[in-house]
Amino acid sequence: MTNPLIADWTTPFGLAPFDAVTDADFAPALDAALAAHLAEIAAIADNPAPADFVNTIEALEGAGAALDKVLSVFFTVSGADSNPERQALQRDFSPKLSAHSSAIYGNAALFARIKALWEQHDNLNLSDEEARVLMLTYRGFVRAGAALTGAEAARMTEVKARLAVLGTQFTQNLLADESGWHMALTEADLEGLPEFVRASARAAGEDLGLDGPVLTLSRSLIVPFLQFSTRRDLRERAWRAWVARGENGGETDNRGIAAEVLALRDERARLLGYDSFAAYKLEPEMAGNPERVRDLLMQVWEPARGQALADAGVMEQMMQGDGINGPLQPWDWRFYAEKRRKAEHDLDESVLKPYLQLDRMIEAAFSCATRLFGLEFRAVDVPLYHPDARAWEVLRSGEHKALFIGDYFARASKRSGAWCSAMRMQAKRPEAKTPIVINVCNFAKPSTGQPALLSYDDARTLFHEFGHALHQILSDVEFGSVAGTSVARDFVELPSQLYEHWLEVPEVLQEFATHAETGEAMPQALLDKVLKAANFDMGFSTVEYVASALVDLAFHEGAVPQDVMARQAEVLAEIGMPTAITMRHATPHFAHVFSGDGYSSGYYSYMWSEVMDADAFAAFEEAGSAFDPATAARLEEFILSAGGSVEAEDLYTAFRGRMPGVEALLRGRGLAA
Repeated sequence: MTNPLIADWTTPFGLAPFDAVTDADFAPALDAALAAHLAEIAAIADNPAPADFVNTIEALEGAGAALDKVLSVFFTVSGADSNPERQALQRDFSPKLSAHSSAIYGNAALFARIKALWEQHDNLNLSDEEARVLMLTYRGFVRAGAALTGAEAARMTEVKARLAVLGTQFTQNLLADESGWHMALTEADLEGLPEFVRASARAAGEDLGLDGPVLTLSRSLIVPFLQFSTRRDLRERAWRAWVARGENGGETDNRGIAAEVLALRDERARLLGYDSFAAYKLEPEMAGNPERVRDLLMQVWEPARGQALADAGVMEQMMQGDGINGPLQPWDWRFYAEKRRKAEHDLDESVLKPYLQLDRMIEAAFSCATRLFGLEFRAVDVPLYHPDARAWEVLRSGEHKALFIGDYFARASKRSGAWCSAMRMQAKRPEAKTPIVINVCNFAKPSTGQPALLSYDDARTLFHEFGHALHQILSDVEFGSVAGTSVARDFVELPSQLYEHWLEVPEVLQEFATHAETGEAMPQALLDKVLKAANFDMGFSTVEYVASALVDLAFHEGAVPQDVMARQAEVLAEIGMPTAITMRHATPHFAHVFSGDGYSSGYYSYMWSEVMDADAFAAFEEAGSAFDPATAARLEEFILSAGGSVEAEDLYTAFRGRMPGVEALLRGRGLAA
């Protein structure tokens, strides 16, 4: 019987045949796909014809199709619906995939062909995109160590293999700590919680097969618990469990892993001739070097810290008014911030939340894309990997553009956070392909028969991830290696953060923020409060983010820390971290940085992109409408469709006419002087 992962997929839209795939199929499919890919690489490297763009670069672009299919399915299910078998496969696959990558980048004959092309690139009569793909290919091989020889090349292979293993282990340890903790709640423990939090706790209990409500470490449940619970003792217990993920001792402790990762990354950078991993990692990004990153972060840190300290003083007085002496603690912040928001803005999240139904917010995200870019979304019934996931065909002018999959609810088998990934990237060459894009979120699942309700932050997350999806859906390039989100790390968050702005457009909320029970639109008075409170508690959220970004940068610059927690504490002390706020992601659960190289030395990139997104939305405001057709057309042409086919700074300048300063970001966050 043919393995369904490597057979021809005759499914609708070329989607993976999830209903035919079993966990037993993955290992043999991967082995077959790895062998097929190496054979394709050998054919390119050993081609007796002189190297040219088609027989080398374009051939590389087309190689590995079987491997892409296998990994697209495996990484989708291992991230969003893990189980012990898939976790074991992850541990087995990580070193295999690292060795496979090293075999390709270490293929001397292949690199010789690429290098020969690069050395004559000015005389090859290439299109702009072809020249860009050649440059990125050559640079990618050099940065992977292709120019190393002998013992240095062998050591680079060992370092990358070990990093792959450690990244998988870090992720699995974090998932184990998150899924392995819960706190049973009695009726008395529910004191102060609005009905939507109680319903989420009951649903979490049902999901775990328990009789009664429970608190889990799902962000969509623990954050509102910390906001509303009047039981300070339970808030402290929950908060301590939340921040202790990855540092509980035993097999799932991530502190030693983080230290080893940092040492290996530093060694990798020095093998390539860089002074630090940060210098290596930031070289191809918009920022270019650690100094520019630190300059941006510190420009934002000081006003944010000042605002946070002022807010802490107000809330400490509120706490003392409740008869609680002593300083404001981290488990108090969200509770008193919520009380303050209710008092100052008369905004009660339990009143707001029924207007933010998940299905209506999905419709809102789709509707904005229709008005801006002419996209249509048609629900389709196709086999998917989990009953909670659903799919839509994306069309424009009646023509198929993409398949979009949404998987929105938290579950024990799903890693925390929210993300967008592509099971298939758009490309025109060497074979025409339309994208298959997935948004994964972790919203609280409602009790059976009840509508799913979002917090305002949840709704913003939905729009954020859909902005990433649009970057994939609207991609219009020749080569998949520069399609969609294949851009500089500090540019990739621009489309996602920009799309969040449409959630705050009054006419969007007026149309789609309808009450779950009455169906009535959000009253104008409530809408005004929502928009007025948009920057509430921005000191807190900015401080917890910037602190994480500064620790990430410090870890990858200078001497490698022997004790990561001591170095973390040292950095926080240097910047004057407010005592009642903690990093958004402390080191032992900083998955962005330690689960893989993606955001290492790069967690700052959300803020770098925000400098642009605040300025980019201003282009629509200057045009007089959030849906101005000419501005939307420029946004698609220069940002969303171009992928990485042009340097990011050139794309932004083409869209806006200039690069922005940090002032727009500070104004947008309400932190300007």
